[in-house]
Amino acid sequence: MTLRLPDSQGRLRPYEPRTDPLALPPGGAPPAASRTVFSAAHVVADPYADVSPGSPAVLDWDATLAFRHHLWSHGLGVAEAMDTAQRGMGLDWPVAAELIRRSAAEARAVGGRIACGAGTDQLPPGAGLFEVREAYEEQLAVVAEAGAQPILMASRALAAAAYGPEDYLELYGNLLRQSTEPVILHWLGPMFDPALEGYWGSADLDAATDVLLDVIAGHPGKVDGVKVSLLDAGREVALRRRLPAGVRCYTGDDFHYPELIAGDEEGFSHALLGVFDPLGPLAATAVRALDTGDPAGFHALLDPTVPLARHLFQPPTRYYKTGVVLLAWLAGHQSHFTMPGGLHAARSLPHLARAYELADALGLFPDPKLAEDRMRTLLALHGVPQ
Repeated sequence: MTLRLPDSQGRLRPYEPRTDPLALPPGGAPPAASRTVFSAAHVVADPYADVSPGSPAVLDWDATLAFRHHLWSHGLGVAEAMDTAQRGMGLDWPVAAELIRRSAAEARAVGGRIACGAGTDQLPPGAGLFEVREAYEEQLAVVAEAGAQPILMASRALAAAAYGPEDYLELYGNLLRQSTEPVILHWLGPMFDPALEGYWGSADLDAATDVLLDVIAGHPGKVDGVKVSLLDAGREVALRRRLPAGVRCYTGDDFHYPELIAGDEEGFSHALLGVFDPLGPLAATAVRALDTGDPAGFHALLDPTVPLARHLFQPPTRYYKTGVVLLAWLAGHQSHFTMPGGLHAARSLPHLARAYELADALGLFPDPKLAEDRMRTLLALHGVPQ
């Protein structure tokens, strides 16, 4: 049956949903061999929790962990308690710590790869550099005790407290010296979080890049890789070419990921992407095509997904999580469209309708009829006649 979807001008337009999903291999596939690929996974709220937007998150643990098993079953690694999981946007540190412990235990049970975000989001505003270091150390200890690989997340508190590059060099140096295994460094641009403007001690991205490279060069063997989320493919490639041997570049560029993962004659990026939450099985299949020397097959699968990614991550980019959770609901990974912090209301109905249309056209929904019925319910809830 035809759906009537609202566009950005408030007009209703007909859309004919597809009737069959994209044919992809079932779960149980091994991880890609040629690239290391993480999906930054969203969390599932408990829809029955009596909370307000300012309340600590209450999660549906069964559904949250089931989604991680879905990603592992397709050979993807899970990047846990990251931006996609609403760190600093509804998910507070106590719940994030529990999420890290539970997900790491599930990963061990199935042999899934997991890396977990350690930051400073337990701090109140106005914290100084000493408090920032202590906060990082507290969170790194939780990740280490859980047996997961640490991701040193970009810190709002550090961005506010640091006077210049020297403070970043000293603080990251202290943390890396303490780490018992190589970490992933995290450079999240201000389009994802405005409070991170001027990270690494400078608003000049060339100068900031030099500081990041100095951090890595000063601590050989302590950095597994760098996750770069600047939505600037040229800058990522330039950084990638300057990384020391053995240090990976993990693209976090949700606009240019196919070209960055495919790479060129001088190298390629691995992946740690929020958009690989809704694209999980398709993305994993595409990357495995590179294992067999089939770049055409890789691009044939992944290139058509870019319009959806650019839509989900359009400004204000930090609200991309709303579209990600919508697609998880439509795909049947959770029973409701509710988010911690009330973030399910962060995008307009026309935005959500377009996300559905783009995802459906790609064949992302395992049960297209379920997705259609749920989208019809959402439209009816907003008073859209069908």
